[in-house]
Amino acid sequence: MSPVTATAPCAPVRRLTVLYDAQCPLCVHLRHWLQRQRQLVPLDLVPAGSAEARRRFPELDHTATLAEITVVGDLGQVYRETSAWIVCLWALAKYRSRAHWLTTPAGRPFARGTVLAAARYRSMAAPRCAPQGAGCPVPTGRHGAHR
Repeated sequence: MSPVTATAPCAPVRRLTVLYDAQCPLCVHLRHWLQRQRQLVPLDLVPAGSAEARRRFPELDHTATLAEITVVGDLGQVYRETSAWIVCLWALAKYRSRAHWLTTPAGRPFARGTVLAAARYRSMAAPRCAPQGAGCPVPTGRHGAHR
């Protein structure tokens, strides 16, 4: 997997944190789906923009993490958009080989199309937030709890 950041270390990924939009029905559904899968690399699922996300990753643009899926590796690797979806699949036993295919020239357009379709659905299904990109309030309680 190629991280988005240019300064990411070249060491194996041992744990990933998935920052998901807890206000988005699709995102919450995918969070539960990820939890049910056998993970080769443990996934911590944390609401984007939450106090926990800000505590773990103070250097991230947390407004951007609410707009696009962001996954952070245990050594600071940052994956966004299509790369984030692919690294999530890569972490799962059943989907690792598919994730490798999605990084090929043949698979990358399919991965990108899937991410664009999800973004389109999300824009229609997610509740509207404050105007001018002020962000959504992140709920506390059961959505904030992770495994």
